Amino acid sequence: MANLKEIKRKIGSVKNTQKTTNAMKLVSSAKLRRTEELAKRSRVYAAKLTELLNEIAQKMQKASEDGLDNVYFKEVKNPQTVDIVFITADKGLCGGFNAQTIKRVNQLIAEYKAQNVKVRLRAVGRKGIDYFKFNNIELNNEIVGLSAAPDYADAAEFISEVSQAYVNGETDRIIMVHNGYVNMISQEIREDQVLPVDPSKLDLNSVSTSELEVEPDDDDTLLDALVKRYVEYSMYYALIDSLAAEHSARMQAMDAATKNAKEMVKTLTVAYNKARQEAITTELIEIISGMESMK
Repeated sequence: MANLKEIKRKIGSVKNTQKTTNAMKLVSSAKLRRTEELAKRSRVYAAKLTELLNEIAQKMQKASEDGLDNVYFKEVKNPQTVDIVFITADKGLCGGFNAQTIKRVNQLIAEYKAQNVKVRLRAVGRKGIDYFKFNNIELNNEIVGLSAAPDYADAAEFISEVSQAYVNGETDRIIMVHNGYVNMISQEIREDQVLPVDPSKLDLNSVSTSELEVEPDDDDTLLDALVKRYVEYSMYYALIDSLAAEHSARMQAMDAATKNAKEMVKTLTVAYNKARQEAITTELIEIISGMESMK
C-alpha cells in the first residue's frame, strides 16, 4: 500500500506541475503577441532611421571635398580593443534561449583573443551576468531589469556610455549580440556591428532622388546627432527583439514541459493501476490460501 500511496502522490505532484507549465505557456503567449506587435512597429522605425542616416551621410560625403570624414564611420582594420554588448533574459525556463547567446559571446571572445585583441564585455540580463561572474570573467558594464522591460531612456543611457568609450578611442569596435525573434517557433542569434557604423547597412554610393539639401559643417553636428539616435535605437530595438524571442522560447519550453507532464501522468497512472491490481491479487491469494489451510 505504501507503494500505491507514493505513486498517487507523484501523480498529484505532476498534475500540479502540468497546470503551472500550461499557465506559464498561456502567459508567455499573451506577452508574445504584445511584444511582437511592438517589434514590428520598431522595425519600421529602425528601417526609416537607417534610410535617413544613409541619405544624410551620402549627401555630406558628396558635399565635402575630403569625403565623409567622421569618427563614427572610420573602420579600424586591425582593432586592438573590442566591446561586446550582449543581451540575455533575467529569468530562465526558456529552453536554450540564454545558452545560445552565451555560446556565441564565448566564440567571439575566443576568436578575438586568437588575434590578440582585447575584449570587454557589457552585459544586459541576469542570466548572462551570473554565467560570466560564475566563470570569473570580468564585466565592464552590467544591468538587470532592462531586458525584461525595455525602456528607451535606460537603453540610451547604457549604450551612450559604450559609445563614448568609442569616441574617446578606448575601444575600436562595438559589437551587439542577442537572440532575436524570427517567428513563434524559432529564434536566431543576431550579431551587429554598432560602431563604427557598418558600411554594409548603408549604400553611400547609390544615387539619391531625394530633394533634401544638406550643407557640410565643420563639426558634423547633424550627422553626429543622427548617429547617436541610430545607435540608441539599435540598442532599444535589440532589447525588444530579444524580449519577443524570449517569450517565444518560453512558450515553446512550457508547451513541451506540459506535454511531458501529461505523458508522465499516463505512465504513472498505468503503474498505479498495475500496482493496485497486484495488491488485490496478492490479497486474494492470501485469503484463498488461508481458507485452504483451514480445511
